[in-house]
Amino acid sequence: MNAIEISGLKKQFPKSGFLLDLPRLAVQEGYITGFIGENGAGKTTTLKLLMDLLFPDEGQLRLLGLDAHAQGVQARRQVGYVGETPGYLEGSRLGQLVRMTRPFYPTWDQERFLGYARRFGLRLESRYRDLSKGQRKQFALAMALSHHPRLLLLDEPTANLDPLVRQDILDILAEELEQEGITVFFSTHITSDLDKIADYLVFLHRGRLLLEGEREALLQARRLVKARRELYTPEVAALLVEAQVGEFGFTGMTEHPRAVYELLGEEALYETPTVEDLFLAYTRRDREVAA
Repeated sequence: MNAIEISGLKKQFPKSGFLLDLPRLAVQEGYITGFIGENGAGKTTTLKLLMDLLFPDEGQLRLLGLDAHAQGVQARRQVGYVGETPGYLEGSRLGQLVRMTRPFYPTWDQERFLGYARRFGLRLESRYRDLSKGQRKQFALAMALSHHPRLLLLDEPTANLDPLVRQDILDILAEELEQEGITVFFSTHITSDLDKIADYLVFLHRGRLLLEGEREALLQARRLVKARRELYTPEVAALLVEAQVGEFGFTGMTEHPRAVYELLGEEALYETPTVEDLFLAYTRRDREVAA
């Protein structure tokens, strides 16, 4: 079964003119899926639609086989959600927030929450407004994990955090997948995080699905090509997703490494791309096509 299924989804914002248009998206259970896109691509909108915080103009969204709207309460009891800006009451103590939240989740595990609180160094008598950005994300993650969710939805969970806190959050996501079999779907624009833990990638650009697939398969099927400027011929250009051409050389992404090698041979360098390389190449190409 898919953890997330989206079909025929459209959501338009008339004032800005932005349109989220996702004909189809399926996220398999048991994966850590990175949902990548620049700011304004539609990542937060998609997550809010999944959580029934926004309503689609068209289409259907399903969480764990349940209609995200018609069966929303039942679905969300099995989902942990951390928004980009968690909406906790600023003046409340952490213990109060826990007591207000746990009645909504029949599977709430207080010992599990306390374990994460200890790990993060969170004190239940602290007021939410006194927490740092990192502590706020840690608290929200502890709350989201404490009812043993089957699916975890995270909106930019590592944005604006120091490296130690970021790495701790990534470690926890990997642990949850291994120990609990949880499915993780998290939006980000920090591509290095995806290189570390993502199994599957979904690229979003200007409200549209740009590219998706298993991370290793996407990376291994492509190569970054670097060569002298005079080797950038129309035949080579036709085999590149996109290229950055300078006075002395060029760098381009190709989905056809063997064909490029037949043209350039040992005159070029061939490197396995990173997630950032993929994101930049396909985003630039999409911008060029739109222009």
